Amino acid sequence: MNLGLTDKIALVAASSKGLGRAVAEELAAEGCDLVMCARGKEALDEAAAAIRRATGRKVLALTADLSRRADVARVAKAALDEYGRVDVLVTNGGGPPAGPFESHSAEVWDAAVRQTLESVVELTRAVLPGMKERRWGRILNVTSIAVKQPVDNLILSNSLRAAVTGFARTLANEVAGFGITVNNVMPGYTRTDRVTSLAAKNAQTHGTSPEEQLAKFEQQIPMRRLGEPREFAAMVAFLASDRASYTTGASIPVDGGWIRALL
Repeated sequence: MNLGLTDKIALVAASSKGLGRAVAEELAAEGCDLVMCARGKEALDEAAAAIRRATGRKVLALTADLSRRADVARVAKAALDEYGRVDVLVTNGGGPPAGPFESHSAEVWDAAVRQTLESVVELTRAVLPGMKERRWGRILNVTSIAVKQPVDNLILSNSLRAAVTGFARTLANEVAGFGITVNNVMPGYTRTDRVTSLAAKNAQTHGTSPEEQLAKFEQQIPMRRLGEPREFAAMVAFLASDRASYTTGASIPVDGGWIRALL
């Protein structure tokens, strides 16, 4: 299937590892040139170099903390200076800390809002005018299965990713007439550092081992296994493509059947 992504410019946030890296790899394989950003320079540079070698595509790698508005503005400016446009925006970020409500201070909530919600809003604000001018764009937000079915011990993620979903669903209607789609992709339990960390945190809470917690996750999934980052990335690439031009305002799970809801 030709996804029509050759020579498109994609900005992928938090793309040095995990889901973000898998998305960047997939989009580059489909012909996109990239803007990659993450907080850790070493891992980011390694990921960018590997993608350049594997695909031959241009990759601009920028160290940035997208919870800071100044860093968002710097990344957006660098992307526009380098390529002149951003066609595909993939917002993504490490999940906020696990724990029940009373374990999180007001300062932790503030930081989570900046990281999980405000970064999405500010990245969108930076690239949307150009998309509207060209009458083509794809905005894709990496959220979580917790949006549809809250996950225990993840009150920050449950709350703020739901806010991102409300933002995206409303924006989708506002920009549909400009040929821009806005969708959310909800990863389930996937083989990433985030899930390993969550298993360790749950093990500490329940007095078990991380291995037992990972096994518990797998037992909740009808496919009885964790997802692989490349499986998630394939869905993102499709939604970024010309072939998905009539899909907008959707939240699509990639979760092995974990969500039990009908809709």
